[in-house]
Amino acid sequence: MTRVFSGVKPTGHLTLGNYLGALRRWAEVDQHQADALFCVVDLHALTVDHDPARVRRLSRQAATLLLASGLDPRRCTVFVQSHVDEHARLSYLLECVATDGEMRRMIQYKEKSAREQRRGGSVRLSLLTYPALMAADILAYDTDEVPVGDDQTQHVELARDLAVRFNHRYGHTFVVPRATAPKVAARVMNLQDPTSKMGKSDDSGPGIVYLLDEPEVVRRKVMRAVTDSGQDVVYDREERPGVANLLEILAACEGGDPEALSGAYASYGALKKDTAEAVVEVLRPVQARHRELCADPGYVDGVLREGAEKAREMARPTVDAAYRAIGLLPA
Repeated sequence: MTRVFSGVKPTGHLTLGNYLGALRRWAEVDQHQADALFCVVDLHALTVDHDPARVRRLSRQAATLLLASGLDPRRCTVFVQSHVDEHARLSYLLECVATDGEMRRMIQYKEKSAREQRRGGSVRLSLLTYPALMAADILAYDTDEVPVGDDQTQHVELARDLAVRFNHRYGHTFVVPRATAPKVAARVMNLQDPTSKMGKSDDSGPGIVYLLDEPEVVRRKVMRAVTDSGQDVVYDREERPGVANLLEILAACEGGDPEALSGAYASYGALKKDTAEAVVEVLRPVQARHRELCADPGYVDGVLREGAEKAREMARPTVDAAYRAIGLLPA
């Protein structure tokens, strides 16, 4: 079977964008059609200033929401990155294959380091090198496909480059992965700034719908979403980004086509109302299942423990082979 790997970073509460762009597809498609691994990549949360207790809390919440979104541990592997040592072991080897220039060209490094400098903070070395860890996450499992949003495809391309380079220099060791993306709502935008992604690390709460927002909170956020000049409901991402974002969210929730849906609305208000109700209904079963899982923490602990054991068994042969290939003495 095709092997799929993807993960979520516990740097904030998971959002509607995470669900429509990734989690729902993992549950409805990937876990049924592939040998799939889904990971809470907690080590990546350490690349910026953080509160240790918050990282632990968000890591557990993210794992619980993965299960609440429909991931079935009988069909896929769900685990926490730091529970599997092979990620860190392989990351250093890939740092020894990557170049400084490659790391500094990463768009997210440029954006995040600039933002940190504007705040007067220092930039951690791990922010520069974490794409090597992300590549290790992928390559350790002989991954064929990595379902990601378009903002992460550059990192998957780096993983491909490092795999090819390692194989060429030291002998065939890694499967060369490819990025895949859903056709609709691959990148849900911020409701208050429809030119920016709805990111869980953002500070602009009114523009972000979180998976655990109460229905009335969801409705309020969607009804206050920024639209565009003019009155016609037209799907045009360049000229009407606010309306386009609402249409894409509605289409993703209901399984329709955003351009076709645009013809059904005569006003922004009607579009917002239907979009708000569609989001509330999409999130309802996720929130209900989340409450059930929170009431049974032992079940979540067991899933993560068994998932880490299974992931470790998959990753260790490949990582051990990489250690031998690059020239390290076996233990």
